[in-house]
Amino acid sequence: MTSVGSQDFRPLADRMRPQSIDQIYGQDHILGTGKPLRRALEGGILHSMVLWGPPGSGKTTLARLLAQRVDAHFLSLSAVLSGVKDIREAIEKAKLHRQQQNRATVLFVDEAHRFNKAQQDAFLPHVEQGVITFIGATTENPSFELNNALLSRTRVYVLKPLDQGSIRRLIDSALTHSQGYADTKLDLPESYRDQIAAAADGDARRALNTLEIVVDLAPSENDVINVTQAIVNNVLTEGLRRFDKSGEAFYDQISALHKSVRGSNPDAALYWFVRMIDGGCDPRYVARRVIRIASEDIGNADPRALTIALDAWNAYERLGTPEGELAIAQAIIYLSCAAKSNAVYTAFERASEDVKKLGSLEVPLHLRNAPTKLMKELNYGKRYRYAHDEPEAYAAGENYFPDGMANRKYYHPVARGLEQKIAEKLAHLKDLDTNVPIAKDD
Repeated sequence: MTSVGSQDFRPLADRMRPQSIDQIYGQDHILGTGKPLRRALEGGILHSMVLWGPPGSGKTTLARLLAQRVDAHFLSLSAVLSGVKDIREAIEKAKLHRQQQNRATVLFVDEAHRFNKAQQDAFLPHVEQGVITFIGATTENPSFELNNALLSRTRVYVLKPLDQGSIRRLIDSALTHSQGYADTKLDLPESYRDQIAAAADGDARRALNTLEIVVDLAPSENDVINVTQAIVNNVLTEGLRRFDKSGEAFYDQISALHKSVRGSNPDAALYWFVRMIDGGCDPRYVARRVIRIASEDIGNADPRALTIALDAWNAYERLGTPEGELAIAQAIIYLSCAAKSNAVYTAFERASEDVKKLGSLEVPLHLRNAPTKLMKELNYGKRYRYAHDEPEAYAAGENYFPDGMANRKYYHPVARGLEQKIAEKLAHLKDLDTNVPIAKDD
């Protein structure tokens, strides 16, 4: 099919790995002129670090080039396949290289977040003693997945997904590079290159893998490989958006959905919902979060929101996918458009703080139940005022907090939606309290 590397059967993505720091696309924020990592390399100094970024952003390639730049021996471990025994063997190799060749060792740990605490701790003394320079690669947030002890001995560099322009330049480079398709007569229109770049979703490796499959499937006529729209469409049929049901992208997207609803933007909220469903998220998870949003961000400004959210979850359970997803979308749009109030949420938080701070205060006698004669003799329930027997069904001036605890004001309704009316009623009841004396004990 192609004349590329007649004896080189490596995947295109491997053949096209950058051979120098300057060939790395899309990471100028850490490798550009004057940036800290660039300055350290120019000074011939390499420090332990964690490279945090999405798949295909160049973490492994960067680690290899960093070791090469300072003439260090490069050892690699995969946290998926390795254990403490492998770590010990790598450390022994590093010590030998130091003794026999006087060379530093870079120990690269891919998927570092998959190591448990004990495995991560195994690196600490050797990092401190300078036996190894540790470079960990992770797609997960290091602050959640890596031990504080290890993080304190490293510097975290965030690698970004490549923008579409960088991916497109990478594709063009592959078409003209000697390790790519320089010696191949290839008809690949600009629009198809743009389509492949967009579908890669910031992942350089995915872009090159897709390009290679497209070229391999394309027919050859008169020694010219002709890529068609049908071939590109077929290769790109599978969804390629980034989504990890337990990873950083998952929590970022549900956060974006929640904040879009809170920000009263139904269109953005719907977009993030579809993104998550498209990526494989269980709609039940979104439904549960929507119920939380109904109480946290809308509350009594529109009590219907909670009912609608619960009904949406129930509808999904009855209908399943894909029909039931529309009910969740309906709830998301309703909540986005509803009046907003976090008054219930903040009231609950304030009350929780008092409970933790004040301890187990006794229930006042007049609020206690008195089902037995003894309890009545002990004044349980004495002077309790039955609200329904009072004017406006309100016992004005009654105290419902524990004795010795000043009255608290946790709930502050907002001037939106139904809470406007609630605020007016509470203000009226407060006026009644100020005009009626509180009953005194005998």
